[in-house]
Amino acid sequence: MAAIGRFQKGDEIFHAKVVDGQLFRLRGDVFGSPSFDKKPMPFKGLKTLAPVAPSKIIAIGLNYADHAREQNKPLPKEPLFWFKAPSSLIPDGAKIEVPFPHHRTDYEAELAIVIGRRVRNVTPTAASRFIFGFTSAQDISDRTIQNSESQWARAKSFDTFTPLGPYVETKLDPRT
Repeated sequence: MAAIGRFQKGDEIFHAKVVDGQLFRLRGDVFGSPSFDKKPMPFKGLKTLAPVAPSKIIAIGLNYADHAREQNKPLPKEPLFWFKAPSSLIPDGAKIEVPFPHHRTDYEAELAIVIGRRVRNVTPTAASRFIFGFTSAQDISDRTIQNSESQWARAKSFDTFTPLGPYVETKLDPRT
């Protein structure tokens, strides 16, 4: 597997490949045809960031029967989509801040799909060609707000409500 992470040292933010606990700095565009330094760099002094900084986060809800049943909702006939604010992203292990502690707040483990380039009107058959990789995510939800509104974006987009990473796995086949 090729794991790609995003790191910060001082004011500099960069991507690197993580192999057997060693870090190889990426040169070029992470979503293009990057090259990697041959010599590993030390982790010391680096801050691990969320592995990507997307322009938008598209979420899909109630996409499996057990979760729909758990929420006492029918499976939707069409996928249920909403946007999450990019400002909700935090790196793996960062502190989640709950803005309304008296509300019911839940979390769900998710498989995040990282799309590697701008795309639209893609057929389901061709979609996999645009996937850069996969990473782990948490979908934090303020259920009190979510159950009082018809749209879920606000209940799921508070700052810190989308922990992501730590790395994007580019060679993962989720079907296996």
